[in-house]
Amino acid sequence: MADDQGWGDTGYNGHPHLKTPHLDQMSREGVTFTRFYSAAAMCSPTRGSVYTGRNPYRYGITFAMKGMLEPTEIPITTVLKQAGYATGHFGKWHLGTLSKKQGDQNRWGAFLETPERYYCPPWERDVDVSFVTESKVPTWDPLLHPGPIKTKEQSDPKIVALKGTPYGNEYFVGEGQTVEENTDGDDSRVIMDRAIPFIQDTVSAGDPFFAVIWFHTPHSPVVGGEPYRSMYADRPEHEQHYYACITALDAQMGRLRNELERLGVSDNTMLWYCSDNGPARQGSPRHVGTAKHLSGYKLSIQEGGIRVPGLLVWPDRVKRPRVVDAPSVTTDYFPTILDALEIDLPKDRTYDGVSLLPFIDGDQERRSKPIGFLNRDAKEAVWMEHRYKYVRTQKGDTLYDIIDDPSESKDVSKQNAPVAARLKHAMETWRSEVLAELAAVQ
Repeated sequence: MADDQGWGDTGYNGHPHLKTPHLDQMSREGVTFTRFYSAAAMCSPTRGSVYTGRNPYRYGITFAMKGMLEPTEIPITTVLKQAGYATGHFGKWHLGTLSKKQGDQNRWGAFLETPERYYCPPWERDVDVSFVTESKVPTWDPLLHPGPIKTKEQSDPKIVALKGTPYGNEYFVGEGQTVEENTDGDDSRVIMDRAIPFIQDTVSAGDPFFAVIWFHTPHSPVVGGEPYRSMYADRPEHEQHYYACITALDAQMGRLRNELERLGVSDNTMLWYCSDNGPARQGSPRHVGTAKHLSGYKLSIQEGGIRVPGLLVWPDRVKRPRVVDAPSVTTDYFPTILDALEIDLPKDRTYDGVSLLPFIDGDQERRSKPIGFLNRDAKEAVWMEHRYKYVRTQKGDTLYDIIDDPSESKDVSKQNAPVAARLKHAMETWRSEVLAELAAVQ
């Protein structure tokens, strides 16, 4: 999973400058989901959806550094560990604090005020091997402050003086255990340097593995390094940084695929890829991510805020390239993986995701269960079917034909009043159910 990579930030989706040869190859060889969605318009909630198969508002992760992966939730690592899988998590965590000590990380909100309440490291959620940060780090030299990024910072002596000092977020491998060795250069490479040995060890032991690899790229601070910046020497400096860090990430995806092939496990490994939300568009001139023709950015429930790159390579099951146009979402990972392993979903809770195997196998073209989204303390909501997207914001309710109008330029609620009424009722019923669960958590 990338962090803040827009739907248009790949070569296979037609970016005019960005080089992503390995993601492009995945698209040519596997499944390309043209309407893949993050469960939320920002980081932490989406990440929680991957681990639970449930909408983030059901268990209280409604914003970045707000809520945690509660002990009452059943994470996918627990289910797979019980099935004999070795589990590992590498890169960004963002589902709770990694230390009970206030001030150890770049925290804010509830994480800063009550870090012990939100202490939820992966090693307490059935993750065997961890190499994780609590939140963001620079995309180059991740433990060091990059110095001035924004234009207005260039002449600020306080910001200039920070360059090369500790950034404030650390890589944890266990309780009270942090690592500084081999953390220079490209952050995506630093992460993959830990993920690959975990995979090698489990394959050597003859065990199946579940590896979660969550890159920080291209979240701020956006910093590109050589040789990747030189690949974009014809572009302005701020674009060089953004494109360079994504191409560096892409290189690590290629490295991972090569290693799976070398180990002889690539054919029967499901390799998924997506982003946690749409591109950022604030705070730094280096944020030049694009959602292409889609409206909106990160934090928005417009398509550009929640539609993201979505790929799957699985040679044993997907023997020829396939395009899936049906809407799919990060909450689908949990039930899809369990379905592939013939493991039943736990019966004591509601799941928002569905198994994508019928789409992957080409047996189904339309999603049977709509996708619901909540945003901005549930003041905004979406109910999405195959064709229609019902949207509620503080400005009012609208309906879009998302197939004919993916840029959401025309409200068609008046000419499709019965559809709008039906989706409105379904959305309100679902929203009430989800918020009732949220109230129980809070």
